[in-house]
Amino acid sequence: MTDTSDTLVAEIAAIRAALERLAPAAPAAPDWTAAAAFVWQEATGQLLPVGQVNRIDLSLIRAVEPQARLLLENTRRFAAGLAANNVLLWGARGMGKSSLVKAVHHEVSPAHELSLKLVEIHREDIEALPRLMALMRGAPDTRFIVFCDDLSFDGGDTSYKSLKAVLEGGIEGRPANVLFYATSNRRHLMPRDMMENERSTAIAPSEAVEEKVSLSDRFGLWIGFHKCSQDDYLAIVRGYVDYFGLKIGETELRRDCLEWSTTRGARSGRVAWQYIQDLAGHQGVSIEG
Repeated sequence: MTDTSDTLVAEIAAIRAALERLAPAAPAAPDWTAAAAFVWQEATGQLLPVGQVNRIDLSLIRAVEPQARLLLENTRRFAAGLAANNVLLWGARGMGKSSLVKAVHHEVSPAHELSLKLVEIHREDIEALPRLMALMRGAPDTRFIVFCDDLSFDGGDTSYKSLKAVLEGGIEGRPANVLFYATSNRRHLMPRDMMENERSTAIAPSEAVEEKVSLSDRFGLWIGFHKCSQDDYLAIVRGYVDYFGLKIGETELRRDCLEWSTTRGARSGRVAWQYIQDLAGHQGVSIEG
């Protein structure tokens, strides 16, 4: 009997050792001093430092000054070690939601003793949030803004449950040194027809929708972005022209940038930036952003 037991124990130990060899190693904690921003790479389970963030100066993000003040105040409180909210920036396309997140981080991070890092995770990698949070939980002297651009959920996608658990739920909860900022074109992160379908097919319609709609409730601060007026669009363009020192008369600028927006079928900060890139190219001026 003893020989049989010893053999069984040895076999179990051998199986366990084999499984441990097959299991992926836990990702090593990154060198947080390597950069001000990082991007989560799901394929390797690692955070890659970003040497130069693709951003524009906060002063150039026009027509959304009230929204900028809200995000800036929330981020400053967080960077100072005070209470702050997860933020959902939602609304019209091309009005500077993601640009504002990057610009505010750059504005706030040098002004505080606590290190403030921007960590981007792609929409399709949301289920990796618990692993990412574990890495950041181990760096209590550093504060992190986890950023997901263009966040939304469709059809039978259930990855939103991982996000809900990270934002407020779960035994451990969200680490105190982490905030989650997301941008979306949808206020409730799902299309209206998906919500209506849930209502029509569920036994308890209100409860069926409640679980998914409650995801947006996990964001304590909602910041809405609306379509751009013509005056706002012209102000955005003029701000870029002045900042980059482009040479063009007021009448010509107004005519050309309005024609540009007409060909694009929209007025927005993004369309204004595309016009400026075209104008700068024709003038032989190199701009970054």
